[in-house]
Parts: sequence; C-alpha cells; structure tokens
Amino acid sequence: MLQLLALAAAALLALAPTAGALPKVSRVGKYLYTEDGNRFFIKGIAYQTQGRKLPTQLKHNLIVFYSPPPVGLNLSFIFDTSHDFLVVDNLADSAACARDLPTLQKLGINAIRAYSANSSLNHDECMQALSSAGIYVILDLTLPLNGSIDTTLPAWSTNTLDQYLRTIDAFEKYDNVLAYNVGNEVMTPTATQAAPFLVAAARDIRAYLNSISSSALVGYAAIDGPASFVDNEADFLACSESASIDIFGLNNYEWCGNEPNTTFDSLNSRFANYGVAAYFSEFGSENCNPNPRLWTEIPVMFRYSLHSTVLVPAINLVHFPLSEPMTNVWSGGVAFSYFTDMSKGHDFGMAALSPDNSSVTTNADFDNLAAKFNAVTFVNSPAKGASTPSLPSCPSPSPPGWNASNTLPATPNDAACGCLANELSCVFTPPSPDYMVLVGQLIGIACGLVAQAGGTCDDISSNGVTGTYGRLAMCDPTIKLSYVMSQYYELNHRVNAACSFSGNATINASAKPSLLAAAAASSCIPSPAIFTPSAPPVLVPDAGKKSNSTSGGPTADNSGHSTNGGMSGIVVSRGLLVGVTAALGCVVGGMIWTLA
Repeated sequence: MLQLLALAAAALLALAPTAGALPKVSRVGKYLYTEDGNRFFIKGIAYQTQGRKLPTQLKHNLIVFYSPPPVGLNLSFIFDTSHDFLVVDNLADSAACARDLPTLQKLGINAIRAYSANSSLNHDECMQALSSAGIYVILDLTLPLNGSIDTTLPAWSTNTLDQYLRTIDAFEKYDNVLAYNVGNEVMTPTATQAAPFLVAAARDIRAYLNSISSSALVGYAAIDGPASFVDNEADFLACSESASIDIFGLNNYEWCGNEPNTTFDSLNSRFANYGVAAYFSEFGSENCNPNPRLWTEIPVMFRYSLHSTVLVPAINLVHFPLSEPMTNVWSGGVAFSYFTDMSKGHDFGMAALSPDNSSVTTNADFDNLAAKFNAVTFVNSPAKGASTPSLPSCPSPSPPGWNASNTLPATPNDAACGCLANELSCVFTPPSPDYMVLVGQLIGIACGLVAQAGGTCDDISSNGVTGTYGRLAMCDPTIKLSYVMSQYYELNHRVNAACSFSGNATINASAKPSLLAAAAASSCIPSPAIFTPSAPPVLVPDAGKKSNSTSGGPTADNSGHSTNGGMSGIVVSRGLLVGVTAALGCVVGGMIWTLA
C-alpha cells in the first residue's frame, strides 16, 4: 500500500505545472518587489501539521529505537520531550504534497508558511512541485521546544546557529524560499529579554545568506499584544542597519467575523512609517461567531483600510474621511491554517485528512477563503525605488513593558567552543539521546555547587536585559555544563568524586592536568566577536572507532573532528554533540503552532 501511495505521489508531482524559475523577491525599503520591479504581496496559508500526542510507551520505544540516533538525526525533531508531541516535516512528505497541491492551488495562494523542517531529510519533490505551481515558502528555522531561542532563558549559541544554518543549506538550492524566520512568538508582553538574541540571530543569518549569495529574506513572526509592546518589538528588530530583519510578521487575530472596515486603522497608523516590510504572518480568527469564517478582512488588507474615496451628492459635496490603503503599509498575509489546528477549543483547520491520509476534505472556511483570495488584484505601487521611511530608532528600555538591552551577543564560534571542550577536565556524559531537560537541571545544580565552593557561573551566563554576556554564553549547553563541572572538580582539588554528578560526568584523561577551566576559556575564547558564520560542521559516521579517552570525554581524531564517549557511532566537529539543542528552561518561543 505504501509503495502504491509513493508511486501515486510521484505521478501527481510529475503532473504539476512546469514553469521557469520563480523570480527572486527582494526588500527595497518597506516594500517587497520581484526582479521585474513589480510589488510583491504575500497571499498565503500556514501549512504545518499540528503535533500529535504520543502514547508513553511509543515515546519510550522511539527513544530506545533511536539510541544512538542515526547520523544527522536530531531526536528532538521527532518529539517534543516536555509535551510528547510528534512533529511532522510536511515539506519532506512527497505523498502529502502531491495530495495537497491541487487543493492549495484552488486557494489562489502564492506562498505557504512552514513552521519547522528537518534538515537531514530530502525536500526536493515537494519544494519543486510548489515552485512549479508558483508558490513560495516562508520557513521558520526553529524546531519545537529545544531548537529555538527561549523566551525566558534566551541564548544565541553554537547549537542553535548550526541548526539554523543546516536548514538553510538544505533549502538554498530551491528557487522558492522567500524568507527564513529566526523565531515565532518568542517575545511576549511580559518577557522581552530575548530581543537582543533574536536580533543577533538575524544579524548572523543575514551575514551567512549574503556570503552564499542568497536572496532569501530574514524575518520574525511576532505575537500580537498591547500597542506599546508590539511597536517596541517591531522597532527593536529593525533599528540596526547591520542587524535588521527584512520582514516583520505579526500574528494578528483582531478581525473576527464581519468586522467594520475600520478595524485595522489604529494598527495601520502605527506601522505607516515602519522602515522594513511587514505582513500578517498569521490571521483569521476562529474565536467568534458566526461560523464559518467570512474572511472579510482580505479585501481590506489587499486594497484599502477604511473605505474608498466617497463623494456624497449633497450640499457642499461632503467628503467622508479618507485613509491610506493598507497596501501602503502591509505586504499581504498568511491565513491560518490549512491543517487541523486546535486552540482554545476552536479548530482553525480548513482541510481534514482522511483516516489513511490519502485525501483531504475542505470546509466552508476553505471555500470562503478561496473566494476572497481569488478575487484579490494586487496594486503595483509605489514603484520600485520610491522613497520609503528610514529604519526606526532603537527603543530604550522602559520596564515593565519593554526591558531589553541594545547591546547584542557575539556570533557563536564553533571552533572556539570546540577548542575549550577538548581542554576541560570534567565533562558531561550524556546518559541517553533524550537529555535536553537534564542539561538544564544539571547546570542549575552545578552552578549552585560552584558558588558554594567560591566560584561563579558568570562565564556561561547571559542577560538580555543588562546586555552582559559571558564569554561561554555562545557555546553549546553541554559545553557550558562541562565547563561548570570542571570548575567544581578543580575547586575540589580534582578528587574523583567531584566529577560524578550522579554518574552524569566523567574525568577527561586527555585534558592537561595543570590547565584550569578558566585558563582554557581565556586561551580558546580570548574575546567573543561578531563575524560572518561559515558552513556548519558536517556530521559524519564514526565507523565504530573508540574514543582515546578512558573517561568518555571529547577527543580529537586525525581528521580534526572529535568523538564523545556518550554518543557512540557519531563523529562531529570539535565540541559539537549530535542532537544537542538543549534549552536551559521550559518556557519556549517558536512552537510549531500558535495559540490564537
């Protein structure tokens, strides 16, 4: 049966309309333009299957089956360890793409937004079919839970940077990647400390895209909220010439049902002079009656904000108040959502899957959206090169509404962090592939012990409110943990029991006995800097070779890579552990679905 479905998928994709390469889209000031100089508007839909709850036994079986994980597979992509949701990479499912493409085309869309992708999988058939249908892709670089910048304990570190770059490298061969998002709803009205880390991510991703001659845009998708929060958030992300995003997305659900045409007026006036492109990265509220959704916001979004000029045939020819068209402010939007997506008791989905996933049934929401989208006619003004507002000024910290420093963290440096990893005396030994939460717990324990012994964890800490970043703040969480473990081990005169941590750490026999962790950090990471990242380390198989360290710590092989006794069968670039994308907390931005 599976073979028949695969053959059917290949046949349907082969029948997709063929066309030349999609024109590149660039940002010029606050607008998007195609290569021929025409305005570009995003007319899209969210295309991501919501995570499915895993039975406990199945989750356990997955952990056992993938221990150790195959080369290049980040186990965290398979499931979210805190919430046990199975994550689906829709763009790697050629059968699903063949099934959905005709339905997507009925909507008259020119873009989809995908919320996560596994860089180790092949996406050729789906991406090429979408391209042939004239559909661009806005792709979030994040992975659920432990593959994004955290809301309350943010970091911009080597593991996250490398994950983002691997995704870019996997997708850059396609002509229909419109933008990469560095985060989704990471900042909230009560937690803005992640702002400097998100801008640093945008800065480094933009530098990397420039270095590989990519035309893809760099974006962020923001949660809606109080005007003061949204405006500061938008300005902060766009205020630096060297680190600005290209496109600001707002997940906005204020239009609910058959609203008056004035609904967006306040929002429009606030963004009228915004210096980069902006769009609705999600829209389409389900939290109102009557159902189904009418999508009456679409004619307003793509044509006007209040109403067209109205001339009343009365005494003195009275004119109603006018307002600028929304197309002077926004560059379209993404309707939410193609697949079933439950939030607050409502299903935002428009295409229900059959029990065997071979077909979809659309609902009235879909029909109404198709009617509105297909009736849209894009305006083509202002002309490319027309004067647009300059970048905004960076907002000053004004707690509690906005509390973020304008000082950004450095670019994560794999080589420097890997250098340190090989020199540490006591190293974290992963007990299993599923150890993300454990890392955070052990860092808390180890830092407490170090403090009692007279040391500090300043070198691994980072603070987006004060703008202070330790020199190891950019390193993989497991390297930070090993650094703190080494400090404790050394403060306790290197007695074996001080490098145990309940069996989660081992002594690195290859480390120099006279070299302290702090001195190794000063030698390997003398001064964190801002630079253009290079291609991420390549994950290669280890052909069964054993580590030279009897302790299981990281050691270099003759190819310039290192092995780690805790992850047998895998060789990675120095200091980098396979599948390690541990967040240091449990509150997360960038989940694969939005609570609308």
